[in-house]
Amino acid sequence: MNTKPLDLTRLKVFPLEERQSLTRADDILLDPDAPPAPCAPAVADRIAECARRIKRAREQGAGVILIYGAHLLRNGTAAILGRMMKNEWITHLATNGAGTIHDWEYAWLGRSTESVRANVPTGSFGSWDETGRNIHLAILAAALRGDGYGVGLGRFIAEDGVDLPSADDLEAAIRAEPSHPLTPARADALLAIRAHGLPSGRIAVQHRWKHASILAQAFQHRIPMTVHPGVGYDIIANHPIFNGAAIGRAAGIDFSLFGGSVETLDHGVVLSVGSAIMGPQVFEKSLSCVNNLRLQDGRPIVSDHSFYVVDLQDGGGWDWSQGEPPKTNPAYYLRFCKSYARMGGEMQYLQYDNAAFIHNLYQQVASS
Repeated sequence: MNTKPLDLTRLKVFPLEERQSLTRADDILLDPDAPPAPCAPAVADRIAECARRIKRAREQGAGVILIYGAHLLRNGTAAILGRMMKNEWITHLATNGAGTIHDWEYAWLGRSTESVRANVPTGSFGSWDETGRNIHLAILAAALRGDGYGVGLGRFIAEDGVDLPSADDLEAAIRAEPSHPLTPARADALLAIRAHGLPSGRIAVQHRWKHASILAQAFQHRIPMTVHPGVGYDIIANHPIFNGAAIGRAAGIDFSLFGGSVETLDHGVVLSVGSAIMGPQVFEKSLSCVNNLRLQDGRPIVSDHSFYVVDLQDGGGWDWSQGEPPKTNPAYYLRFCKSYARMGGEMQYLQYDNAAFIHNLYQQVASS
């Protein structure tokens, strides 16, 4: 085979402000105090029960984890989630790479999303300079502190930039301590600084729409926020600064932090909202890790936890309260239902709009 890898360092990128964005932060943001969208009585009852379980979990010191896909942000729930974080009704948030890309673009530019159909043929899809550059900058700087993706980008937005050491200081640290745990992160930062002309010292990046960022609010409220990306899944790969090692390192740190919150789930609640693949796949591995360590320590496995899985799909037409469907049923292959149904706790599936669910849930928790 004579296939040669692409030279991604030759990619041409474009100013983000030139992109025709399809959504604006000022248009999508929901007011937490406004009336939420109405829902059917059966759905309302289940949301009310979810709210009661969240309050009970927090009273017992148990965790409440929200795992969400990018559409929850794009549907304008940042202010609602900020309220829930402020009151510690949510104790951990987790999203995928797309969730962070839209988050950063709203925070910096006030708008996000593009036409995939129109931009892939022109080679411009995802090839936006500021998005790839600044998210990598946040990840690279976070790794020098031993932080992961979520904390790193949340801090970058909340503090309007980041501080970078000089190339000489990084090289000196690598030479002096080649076996230091941060040496790989220092080497990646050194490579990026020299290859892309990144300055040392303070790099200021003003974010005028911080209120539209879930990441920034998590950082400000000191709520753990983790990111679980795939290398090549996200548009930050479409940039000459792309570094799969840096992304993988950040995701690895966040996977460990996510496990720390799964450890708190006895009597706790997991909300999986619009995360069809990432959420269930990451959760099942993390729960296995937690149970592995607990059993080594002579402790019981995680128990008495509950799941509320929300999506627009119909759940395969299967009543998941009756257990798992057979392999001959197409519903068996719905990962976002099947995986959580196997995780030892009670799983309830709601076919409902994700933003309406969060809005109704917030008002139920606030009034209970």
